[in-house]
Amino acid sequence: MTIPTTTRRRVLQALGVGGFAALAGCQAPLTQTPEDVTNPTTPTTPDMNPAKPVDVDRIAADPTAIPGPISRDNAETVAVEMTTNELVAEVEPGVTYTYMAFDEQIPGPLIRARVGDTVELTITNDESNSMPHNIDLHAVRGPGGGAEATMVMPGETATISFQVTYPGLFTYHCAVPNMDYHISSGMFGAILVEPEEGLPAVDHEFYLGQMELYTKGNAGDEGHHDFDFERMTAEDPTYVLINGEKYAIGPDGYDEMRMETGETARIYFAVGGPNQSSALHPIGSVFDEVWPQGGIGAPPQQYIQTTPVLPGSATIATISAPVPGPIKLVDHALSRVVRKGCLAAIDVQGDEDPAIFNAAA
Repeated sequence: MTIPTTTRRRVLQALGVGGFAALAGCQAPLTQTPEDVTNPTTPTTPDMNPAKPVDVDRIAADPTAIPGPISRDNAETVAVEMTTNELVAEVEPGVTYTYMAFDEQIPGPLIRARVGDTVELTITNDESNSMPHNIDLHAVRGPGGGAEATMVMPGETATISFQVTYPGLFTYHCAVPNMDYHISSGMFGAILVEPEEGLPAVDHEFYLGQMELYTKGNAGDEGHHDFDFERMTAEDPTYVLINGEKYAIGPDGYDEMRMETGETARIYFAVGGPNQSSALHPIGSVFDEVWPQGGIGAPPQQYIQTTPVLPGSATIATISAPVPGPIKLVDHALSRVVRKGCLAAIDVQGDEDPAIFNAAA
C-alpha cells in the first residue's frame, strides 16, 4: 500500500535525519544532542524560492512494477515506447525540484529482453518540455548507443531498432550536451538482457536506481531547489537518492518491497550517477549472489557484504530473508545515508527464528 503524501510527510518530519540514521543502524555519538543530529550543520539558504506545485505526487519508480521473467525459448521483437518528461515533484516533504525523467519515474522503466531479441524503441519528447532529449543504451552496439538516432526536440518522436547480442544488466541514460545535468535530474534507467536459458527462479524481483542531485540549497531547505552547475562540477551533491526521492522506498514510505521469511529476491540496481560510485550494502543481511556490473556471462560472487557499482553501471544481486525485520539497502559511504537520503528498505515479515537471531538472548 502506498502511504499518502500527507502521511509520509508527517512520518519523515517526525523522524528527521536522526530517525533515519537509527533505521540505518547509524546512531549519533552520545555527546551530541538530538538538535545536533537533526539540524544541518550548515545554515539554511535564506533566499530559497517557495516550493512549486507538483506535477506528479510521486517521482520514485515502484520497485516492483517491472516486466516479468522471460520463459520463451525463441527470439522476438520487443516493442518499447517511452516519453521524456520535465516535471516538478518533491525530493522530500516541502522540497521541490524540476526533474527530468523517462515516463515520469526514476529510474526509467526497466526494459526486459533476451539474447537474440530485437528491441523496437520509440522515444517521444513531450511537447511541454523545453529541452532536447535522447537515450544512450549500454546494451546497444551502434553509434552513441542509439543516442544520435534518438535525439528529439519537444514534440518530436524517433524510433530505432537494435538486436541485443549479449546478456546482462545495463544502464541507459540521456546523452545530450550537458548530459550530466540531465542524468543528475533523473534521466537514467536499466535494460535487462536475459541469457537464452533465462534466469534462476526467485520469489521476488526489485528494481532500484541511485543518483546524485546537485542544487543551490542545502538538504532539507524547504522551497524549490534550482540546479547548481558549480556544485556538480565540484562533485558535491546536495542529495544522494535511491529512486529519486529521499528515503522513499520502505515501510515508512512506499512500502512495496515486501518479502516473507524463507523467500528470495533478485535486485536489479543501476547507478545513473553522474559522478559517484555506490558501495551497495544490505544492512541486516548479505547478498547471497552478486553479478558485478550486471555481468550475467560469468558465475556470481557469493556472500558479499558490500559491492561497488560504478556510475553508468549496474549490478544484479540476490538476497534471502531467514528472519523478519527490515533489510536496509544503503550506499556504505554512510554520510550519503544519514545526511543526503540514500536508503531503501525491504519489509520482511514472518516468524522469528531464535536459532538464527535471538534479540532476547
